[in-house]
Amino acid sequence: MLDIGQIHRKEYEIDRDRSVPVVFAESPGRIHFLGEQGEPESGLYLSAAVDRFIHVALSQRKDNSFRFYAANIDERKRSTVAGLKYRREDRWANYLKPAISLFIELGYTVKGLNFTFCGDIPQNIGLASSVAIETAVAAAIRNLLNVQINDMDFARKLKDAHEKIFGNSVSLADYLVCIMARKDHFILFDSSLNDVKLVKSPFANFRFMLVDSRVPRMGAEKETSSRKEDVLKGLELLSQKHEGSGYKDYASNDLLEVIGSFPEQIRRRSLHVVEEIRRITDAVDSLERADLASFAKIIYHSHESLRDLYEISCPEIDWLVKRAQEIEGAAGSRMTGIGFGGCTYTIIRRELVDEYKRRLEDYERIFGFRPVIYEVKLASKARIISEPAEKPQCNVTTTTVSGTVRKRAYANTADK
Repeated sequence: MLDIGQIHRKEYEIDRDRSVPVVFAESPGRIHFLGEQGEPESGLYLSAAVDRFIHVALSQRKDNSFRFYAANIDERKRSTVAGLKYRREDRWANYLKPAISLFIELGYTVKGLNFTFCGDIPQNIGLASSVAIETAVAAAIRNLLNVQINDMDFARKLKDAHEKIFGNSVSLADYLVCIMARKDHFILFDSSLNDVKLVKSPFANFRFMLVDSRVPRMGAEKETSSRKEDVLKGLELLSQKHEGSGYKDYASNDLLEVIGSFPEQIRRRSLHVVEEIRRITDAVDSLERADLASFAKIIYHSHESLRDLYEISCPEIDWLVKRAQEIEGAAGSRMTGIGFGGCTYTIIRRELVDEYKRRLEDYERIFGFRPVIYEVKLASKARIISEPAEKPQCNVTTTTVSGTVRKRAYANTADK
């Protein structure tokens, strides 16, 4: 494990001068349990933060440059105010730039800064490690400059800063989960109303298991963009027949009434979104009533919809979900992330975890990939911490069905 405080002071030659203040911040990864494939700008999300983190150490410099150090991989980058734009060669360092730009846009004087970061959020399985980097850095700068800003504005401005640098649209929900999450709670976010509701988790005696299928996802982003376009086309067709501004304003019956005017592909995508909205509402009701059997059915139906209507699953992912579904005591299993491989989550009673892992032992023989299992808990939001008394976990520890392996994180890119 890496001692980020000691590493930061040594890296920037302040290890002997304890009068130089260092700000420490951490930000969690996140899971979207439902709603991730909904309407891009006005959807519903049922999400939570998980206890895998990005850790950041920050101190001021005497000059005006920005120095970035990725402790996991012992790699350095640098920039200036003029260089706060996307540069392919900066790779991981690009994800530290939006936070700096955010406070410059707010009118604050941001002089030279030293950054050190490390983390244990697995990449490329849909836990938003890139958002966690941005949020941890922003939280550290916010503390250093003593900036007073409410959480919703903070999330929105950080999202806008990301889009300005990267030139792509991202979900506000990702940032809100990192900035507003509470331990052992789900977050219901209605992006059409900018409304956030915290829902207490009834899963005290359960475990949250993530299974990385290890399936290569070539072309997944292009396919995902195609489905988002279909969703928007479906909404346009619906609005021609019924009054409404978003899918939340429609029901399945509205879709059935105009089905003749829908191309089949758009009909399937639209039906998934409309029914997912209802599933999210029902899932929150089940959580509040601690009706775990009902919640499990909703989660399984959502995965079936992703498989049959939205069409972003694959045989490997379906197999993993099916193994969980066979276990009485599992409270739901579903793919998460952009699909076409990637990761599943399973909520299962703690005494059944070994049985669940045993049922995955045939996966590698059947599909040729060795699945990697992560056990996580629902965590709290990004926060400032004192210099860690215990070393942050900055190497990713993973479990395969046949043992434990370790791997280094953040070698190339971060995961959205």
